Amino acid sequence: MKTTDNTILITGGGSGIGRALAEAFHTRGNRVIIAGRRQAALDEVSAAHPGMATAVLDVTDAQDIDRFVRRIEREHPALNVVINNAGIMRAEDWTARTVDTATAQATIATNLLAPILLSAGLLPQLRKQARSAVINVSSGLAFLPLAITPTYSATKAAIHSFSESLRHQLRNTNVEVIEIAPPYVQTELMGAQQASDPHAMPLGDFIDEVMRILETVPEAVEVLVQRVHRQRFAAEQGQAGYRELFAQVNGAR
Repeated sequence: MKTTDNTILITGGGSGIGRALAEAFHTRGNRVIIAGRRQAALDEVSAAHPGMATAVLDVTDAQDIDRFVRRIEREHPALNVVINNAGIMRAEDWTARTVDTATAQATIATNLLAPILLSAGLLPQLRKQARSAVINVSSGLAFLPLAITPTYSATKAAIHSFSESLRHQLRNTNVEVIEIAPPYVQTELMGAQQASDPHAMPLGDFIDEVMRILETVPEAVEVLVQRVHRQRFAAEQGQAGYRELFAQVNGAR
């Protein structure tokens, strides 16, 4: 995809990777709309970047997604890129006598069902543009799961699979399907301590590398920073190699 002169919608744009992507695309001359649940968080971002638009959206509410799609069609008819970035990541204890499935349900609704519903709702608008793209943010954990976040890892594996199939179905249309698979990044996805964890990739470094890939490899369908390669290609190490990597990742936790 081209990285300039787009109208881009980013869910979860009020913080973390979503906000950083919004800022990076905005500085490159794109029209950016950030969506999220909290207007105050969106306003903070847009105040720092005049011209950036905002729109409140509860991605877990199918009716709100329908309302949101109609608003985007009305207010931003030139929309040609949607970045499905909103997500939650919470630990789960499946060793408990009674497993609380509320986290699993919320994670599936936010990380998997929402991108599917939003993409379906916006595809007719994207198909009207000369060139457009659906960008899904998955995770390195789609390929090598973190056992303490089983549903999160599963939803990201599903997003990878969904992206593969959607790309194939839309291969003869004007809509590209791109997947960004982050490694462990310094955000507050699992709490404030993650934002300063020295084991996590600095957010600025991650965004710089992502944008560099998009700019230099415009035909890329998977955007993989070097730091995520170990996870992304874990299966290529064979069963023994994969099991060793899985033990390293999860044993340390």
